[in-house]
Amino acid sequence: MEGSDTGTTRLRFNFRELAGSVGDFGTILPIVLGVALVTDLNLSTMLFFFGVWFIIAGLYYRLPIPIEPMKAVGAIVIAGSLTSAEVAASGLVIGIFFLMAGLLKGMGRLRSYIPQSVIRGVQGGLALILLRTAVGYGMDDLLPFAIAVLVIIGFFMLARRTRIPDVSALLVIALGFAGGMYLYGIPEFTLPALPVFSLPALSLYPRVTWDLVLPQIPLTIANAILATSLLTMDLFKREVEPDRLSVTIGLMNLVSVPFGGMPMCHGAGGLAAQYHFGARTGGANVYAGVILFALALLFASSDMLALFPTGILGALLVFVAMELGRHSLKTESYLVSVTMVILAFFTGMAVAFVVGIILAYAVAWHAKQRAADAEK
Repeated sequence: MEGSDTGTTRLRFNFRELAGSVGDFGTILPIVLGVALVTDLNLSTMLFFFGVWFIIAGLYYRLPIPIEPMKAVGAIVIAGSLTSAEVAASGLVIGIFFLMAGLLKGMGRLRSYIPQSVIRGVQGGLALILLRTAVGYGMDDLLPFAIAVLVIIGFFMLARRTRIPDVSALLVIALGFAGGMYLYGIPEFTLPALPVFSLPALSLYPRVTWDLVLPQIPLTIANAILATSLLTMDLFKREVEPDRLSVTIGLMNLVSVPFGGMPMCHGAGGLAAQYHFGARTGGANVYAGVILFALALLFASSDMLALFPTGILGALLVFVAMELGRHSLKTESYLVSVTMVILAFFTGMAVAFVVGIILAYAVAWHAKQRAADAEK
C-alpha cells in the first residue's frame, strides 16, 4: 500500500486491524470517563460520536487516522468541573476555527512557518506526558499494570519472530473487562439516552474562549494536525495534508458538540498507538467505531467503565509513549526539541509550543549569522 493514493487504498478487515483498532483506547477512555464523572455530559453520547467519527475518518482517509478527545479541554474540564454547555461552546468555537483554517488552506501555509524540530518537540513532549500518566495509572493499580506490560512485551517479541499479529492491546482490554466483572459483578443494564440538540448561550463564549479554546488551539495545530500529518509520512510513506485534517476536525466538532459530544481531534499519539498494535488501513477505524458503539450501548454507565483496571490503561500508554517518542528523535535540532519536551512536562504543551517556535527561529537566525560571517 506504500506509495498509493489514499483514495484508492483498500480497507483491510483482518485480525491485525482489529488489534490495532483499540490501540488508542488507553488515551480515549480515561479522559472521556473523567469528563463524564465531573460534568453533566452523557457518557453514552460521547462514546457514540467517537464511534461515528472513527468510521467516517477510516472511510475518508483510508488510513487509521484516530479520533481523540481534546486533551487540554479535557484536563481543564476535569479540573474545573464545567458544565456541558461550556464544553459545547468551546467545541463550537474550535470547530469554526479549524474548519475555516482548513478550507482557506491556512494549515498548509502555517506549516511552512513551524520548523520540523518544533513538531518533533510536540511529539516528544506528548510522549513524556503520556508516560507520566501511565506511571500514575500503574502505581495505583500495580498488579494489572505488571501483567499487562508482560503480555504486551510477550506478544511484541512473538510478533517480531513469527507471523502471529500483535493482539496484545485487544487481549489486555478484554481481560480487564472480564476481570472487573468477575470481581465486582455486572452493573445493571440501562439503555443509552438519545442525543439532544442544544446551542449554548452567547454569554458563555468569551470565557470558554479564554479558558478552554486558547490553551487547546496550539496543541491541536501542533499535534493533531502537523505532527499527525508528518507521522503519516513516517509510517505510510505518504502524507495526509494538514488542511484536510483541519477540515475534519472542524466538522466533527460542529456536528457533534451541539448534541452532547466531547470536543474531538486527531492525534499523533493515537496514530502511533494504532500503528504499533497492527493498524495499517482505515479498516481499523471501522472496527474501533463498532467497538465504541458497543461500549455506548452496553457499557454506557460509569459503573461499568469503572470496572476496568486503570493499571491496564497505564500499560497501554507506556507503549504508546515509546512509539511516539521514537519518532520524536528524528529532529533537526535537539536543542529545540529537548527544551520543548522539558517545558511540556513541567509547564504544559502550549507554553512549550510558543517557546519552541521562538527558540527554533533564534537557532536558525544564529546559524545564518555564522554562515554570513564565514563568507566574509
